[in-house]
Amino acid sequence: MEAANQMDCQPPPQSRTTSLTVGKFHFQCRLSHDAFLPPYKGSTFRGVTGLSLKRTVCALRSRECGGCPLKTRCLYARIFETTKPVSAPARIAAPPRPMVIEPPETLSTHLPQGAPFDFILILFGEMCANIPYFVHAMATMGEMGIGKPVQGRRAGFSILGVEHKGRTIFSEGASDLDCSDLGEELRLCPGAAGEKASRLRIECQTPLRLKFESRLQADLPFHVLIRSLLRRCSSLFEAFGGGEPALDYRGMVARAVDIRCVENRLRWLDVKRYSSRQDAEMLMGGVVGHAVYEGDLGEFLPLIRLGELFHLGKQTLFGLGKIRAEAEA
Repeated sequence: MEAANQMDCQPPPQSRTTSLTVGKFHFQCRLSHDAFLPPYKGSTFRGVTGLSLKRTVCALRSRECGGCPLKTRCLYARIFETTKPVSAPARIAAPPRPMVIEPPETLSTHLPQGAPFDFILILFGEMCANIPYFVHAMATMGEMGIGKPVQGRRAGFSILGVEHKGRTIFSEGASDLDCSDLGEELRLCPGAAGEKASRLRIECQTPLRLKFESRLQADLPFHVLIRSLLRRCSSLFEAFGGGEPALDYRGMVARAVDIRCVENRLRWLDVKRYSSRQDAEMLMGGVVGHAVYEGDLGEFLPLIRLGELFHLGKQTLFGLGKIRAEAEA
C-alpha cells in the first residue's frame, strides 16, 4: 500500500480534518572503503547521524544540550534531545521524534569498497525544510566513516544523489539542492468511507516493539495494532501538523477487538545495538514476520496506510516498527 497520495478526502460535515507535511528522502551512496557493519544497521546510522548533525549545526560545541540557551531553536536538539512540552496531551508519555531513519536493508556485515548502498530519511512537519542541513550532515557522516574501525579508520562513503517523490534534488558534485516542493501534505479524515476490506495481511519488516498494559507484546492482536496506530498518528499530527485528528478513538479500538487474527507467523527477534552513552551493548527486541486478520476492516485502512510510512512502536528513529500491509476486499 502507498501511504502518500491516498489520504486526501472530503470530510463529513461538522468534522475537522488536519494535515501533516511528510518528506521521504532517498539517499544513494557509494563506499570508499570496506565497511564492517551489524546485520541490522539502524543503530549505526542513528548514532552517526546524531554525531554528524551536531557537528554541522551546533554553535556551542563545548556545552551539554540540557543547559544550552539555544536548545529550543537547535535542529540537533529538536530531534535527539526532545522533552515533553507542557501543552502535550496527558496520554502522550513522550513527544515523537520528527525523523525516522530507514537504514540499508541488506543483512550483510561486510560491504566491499565501491559497493553502493542506500538509506531513507523520513521527516515530519517543518523539519522537511531543513533537508539541506541533513544532506550536509550526511556528507559529514561520509567523511567521519561508519561501521567498525579497521586499522583505526571507519568506512567512508560519498553521496551520489538524493531523491524526493521520484525527483533528484541533489547530485554528487552539485553546489546546491533543489528545495522546491519539499514534503507532501497528508490528511487523515474522520469518518472516511467507501473503501472495503475483509482480509488484511500485516508484515513486520523490522522489529516492532509495542507495549500494552505496561509490557512488551510478543504477538499482535489487532486492537493492540490499532491502539499503537492511533497513538502514533495523533501524536505526530499534534506535534508537527495541524492538530490532533478528530477520530472516534474509543469506538475504533472497540471495533478493532472484534477483528480476528486467522494466521500468526510472528516471532520475537532481538537486535543488538551499542550505546555510546552507556558504553554497553543493548538489545532492541521486537516482533517480525506477518499476521493475517479478517473482519470489517475498511475504516482502519487510512490509518494503516499512514502507519506504513510513519513506522510504529518504540525506537522508530532507528527504523524499527516498519510495516507493510496488503488488503483484500
